[in-house]
Amino acid sequence: MTTFTDSFDRTNSTDLGASWVEVSGDWSIVSNQLSPGAAGGTIILRAAGAMAGPDHFVQATIAATTAASHGVWGRGNSNISNGYLLRNDGSSWDLFAVVGGSFTVIGSYAVAAAPGDVVKLEMVGSAIKGYINGTLRISVTDTAVTSGTSVGFRSESTSSIRFDDFSAADVVAGATLGIATEVDTAQPVTGSKSAILGTAAEVATAQPVTGAKSAALGTAVELSTAQPLAGGKTATLGIATAVETAQPLTGSVTATLGTATAVETAMPLTGRKTATLGTALEDDTARPLTVPSTTVPSPERTYQIPAERRRLTVAAESRTLIVR
Repeated sequence: MTTFTDSFDRTNSTDLGASWVEVSGDWSIVSNQLSPGAAGGTIILRAAGAMAGPDHFVQATIAATTAASHGVWGRGNSNISNGYLLRNDGSSWDLFAVVGGSFTVIGSYAVAAAPGDVVKLEMVGSAIKGYINGTLRISVTDTAVTSGTSVGFRSESTSSIRFDDFSAADVVAGATLGIATEVDTAQPVTGSKSAILGTAAEVATAQPVTGAKSAALGTAVELSTAQPLAGGKTATLGIATAVETAQPLTGSVTATLGTATAVETAMPLTGRKTATLGTALEDDTARPLTVPSTTVPSPERTYQIPAERRRLTVAAESRTLIVR
């Protein structure tokens, strides 16, 4: 990977040194800054060495400015008849694609250059980007120029324009990082860093959320029937660790009976219930009488009625009839 830098911190001279090639015009160092002179017209300066490939960036500080064309260029040939140019003319930064000496604007950022501005042009593949003070201001996709390794300045020749701190380097996409040779313990962050926010370029009113978002539930993959509980669970009671004598009940508990919610009439018993008698455990034979029957005259009158169909009429008196 090729890199190139120049701070121009050296004695005032019209000789920039072997690191630069004056394509046109007379460039010089004045007060540790690069000057395009004061002869008028557009002049070009390029680095003597080339970048390793067409993917690279070029950057410089605008030390002094005026309403005249000035800026940096890259991915060019030896005289920038092909390449990309990012320059300011006092009203805007314009990005040009240069093909066969013809300049075509492919992007713009409408703001005038100011002393101290850092301008950077980056070209990686078809992505062409312009940064002002570290902020991306122009970004386009362009394939007009795909090769070229020269970098440098292009400016009108006027003493009101100065440049400083030039740098250029190849940009390697997807570079592989080497294995770390040392491991350090992370240090606590101290102090603070703040940055001044620029003015918002646009203010938009928050929009109410509309519509709804829903998701369809998938079909159940299984349906199971509830299963009856089976089995049982038992626990062995341990031996009591203490025996206590039952205590007599004291006091009383009463409860108020609620009102019956229904009254029913007693129903008569119907049907009958029988029981089967079991077999007698013992059967005795009737024994004959051994003492003959004796008729003993009663104190009252005794009547013997022959065994025939006769009717006896007894007068209504206190008599007792005993039949033996």
